[in-house]
Amino acid sequence: MQSRNEWRRMKGRREGASNSELFTLTYGALVTQLCKDYENDEEVNKQLDKMGYNIGVRLIEDFLARSSIGRCQDFRETADVIAKVAFKMYLGITPSVTNWSPAGDEFSLILENNPLVDFVELPDNHSTLVYSSLLCGVLRGALEMVQMAVDVRFAQDTLRGDSVTEIRMKFIKRIEENLPAGDE
Repeated sequence: MQSRNEWRRMKGRREGASNSELFTLTYGALVTQLCKDYENDEEVNKQLDKMGYNIGVRLIEDFLARSSIGRCQDFRETADVIAKVAFKMYLGITPSVTNWSPAGDEFSLILENNPLVDFVELPDNHSTLVYSSLLCGVLRGALEMVQMAVDVRFAQDTLRGDSVTEIRMKFIKRIEENLPAGDE
């Protein structure tokens, strides 16, 4: 017979899986609707990025409150927090941080498994659709709220036949004008 704690742990795992599946299916329905509403993939990609940006702008407050993480000292620390804390917290995965540029201002997040693409196959007529571009917007929006301007794009995608999903992030600049007095 199982103890109450074992039963709760198992129930929590089942709920987590169904929450993840529900999110994946809901996201798929959103992308499908955007493909119907807009004439081309480029416009759908822009809309997904814009939605992601708006999510990131709001999500950062939840992330900072739940993770109790303070200000990162540099871009390398930021990369580790994104991979080891944020992706784990919100998507249940931990991407690898790799392919650092010599200047230390650019890196790749390698996702062995992208939960957004479970149950997804791109139709031939949507070959330029970046299905998970919502993630780029989320990262860009969240980092902008902590005074970091970044460029975020997909370099590889398993939906396009690549072996992994690679998100490339490049530090552009620190956004100084939005810093409150004393935080400079």
